[in-house]
Amino acid sequence: MYELEIRRRFSAAHAILMRGVREPVHGHDWEVTVTVSGDRLDADGLLCDFHALEGRVDAIVRPMDSRHLNETPPFDRINPTAEHVARFIADALAPHVPEGVRVASVRVTEAPGCAARFVPAGAAR
Repeated sequence: MYELEIRRRFSAAHAILMRGVREPVHGHDWEVTVTVSGDRLDADGLLCDFHALEGRVDAIVRPMDSRHLNETPPFDRINPTAEHVARFIADALAPHVPEGVRVASVRVTEAPGCAARFVPAGAAR
């Protein structure tokens, strides 16, 4: 099993709903760690192209950068928790990875020491 990992950052504000109470709006410098995995390398000895993966993840997080997540789809309809952000990124990325490669996990850190990881069903960890 091979794994490839990339990290991206974006800044965004949010106000999550906890036990029926919305917290004050506040911002974070979010760090996203995407791990993809697969059993085979291509003819060039790559699981997949780092740059292509970075570009795809950049396209997914770009609409969230410098925004208020509560006003940004899909978080204008769902609670903008780190858990939901991680799943959103994983789900948006999955159809765009090469054949034989899968999203193993997406980790979202919203503050030092505070991270959520989403592992898609069937992903090897």
